[in-house]
Amino acid sequence: MSKVYLLLGGNIGDKQQVFAQATSSLGERVGKITGRSAIYETEPWGFESNDLFWNQVLELEVDIPARKVLEMTMDIEHQMGRIRKINQYDSRVIDIDILFYDDKIIEMPELVIPHPRIQERKFVLVPLDELVPDMIHPVLHKSIHQLLEACKDELRVERVKDL
Repeated sequence: MSKVYLLLGGNIGDKQQVFAQATSSLGERVGKITGRSAIYETEPWGFESNDLFWNQVLELEVDIPARKVLEMTMDIEHQMGRIRKINQYDSRVIDIDILFYDDKIIEMPELVIPHPRIQERKFVLVPLDELVPDMIHPVLHKSIHQLLEACKDELRVERVKDL
């Protein structure tokens, strides 16, 4: 079994329902969910929008390769109404990013693991730090907590209360 960390993100629609559906689909189709962070409300990163995002990190145990995890998460996104646009940064119903697959380093045209911008984004680091603060990034050789402390991202990341 391999341990995978996924980031859920979205800012369109009923976010509570969207996250519940995405989590359920991931647990049924991709692997057993063994951990989850709180949900955080975050400002958009890389573009302007009046709609704030929700973000959450899930830890899964999987028995499929990383490429298959990508295919399945993209299929779940598509089934939930995700429309991929030319502009990489845009509002969306759901986005599921693979952050880590064990401590593997994978570089393919369609998939790079660890996700190449983890260290730049508080909306990724804050929920990761909640779950696995001592996990060492296999490329940067620093803990998640160290990466969060060094992160220069100043966008707001606040825990969603009363869920």
